[in-house]
Amino acid sequence: MSNEPITVFEGQEIDVSWDERLCIHHGECGKAEGDLFVGGRDPWCQPDAVSRAEVREVVERCPTGALSYRDKTGESEPAPSENRVMVANNGPLYLSGDLEIEGASEDMPGVHRRVALCRCGASKNKPFCDNSHVEARFEDSGAVGVRGPGLSEHGGPLKVRAMPDGPLKLEGNLTILAGSGREAWEGTQTALCRCGASKNKPFCDASHRAAGFKSD
Repeated sequence: MSNEPITVFEGQEIDVSWDERLCIHHGECGKAEGDLFVGGRDPWCQPDAVSRAEVREVVERCPTGALSYRDKTGESEPAPSENRVMVANNGPLYLSGDLEIEGASEDMPGVHRRVALCRCGASKNKPFCDNSHVEARFEDSGAVGVRGPGLSEHGGPLKVRAMPDGPLKLEGNLTILAGSGREAWEGTQTALCRCGASKNKPFCDASHRAAGFKSD
């Protein structure tokens, strides 16, 4: 295994990159039909084993941005038509859309479209999820009790800022999905808890102050 966090699997028409800093082994790649990803094979990702279109489709399933591709036609991954946050049951915030993650490393192209952000407060790779919620035994079903002010349009950039020792501030057209998958909240700005202590999850209620949450 290379000491570099990013592994590139080269193909004739398209290359696939895997970033171990973002991977939480969700399994969308390994469970996909076809021979693009095969566990135990060396290399386990072979872009030439399937069509270019299939590579794109499977890679775009990755919810964390750990997988990305470089299409040699020059065609980049399109932004979804809507910006969405899925509040995972006992897990992270899964964001998808036209994402602008403030402070994200330039060598993390996948997070412009897909990312998993910590909401338990325990990640050692903040603001990204690293599965620490499992060891921390974080529990929250992802229920969302309010509808929000609504939207007059969808899509466009979604700015995401991790406030120092505070919440995630999101600005842009946004739909929040409850852990059940229900479209629950719509609006253009909100603050989401990332300390794990809010009594109004997924929204921030300033509990991070009393909890002494540190983002570093």
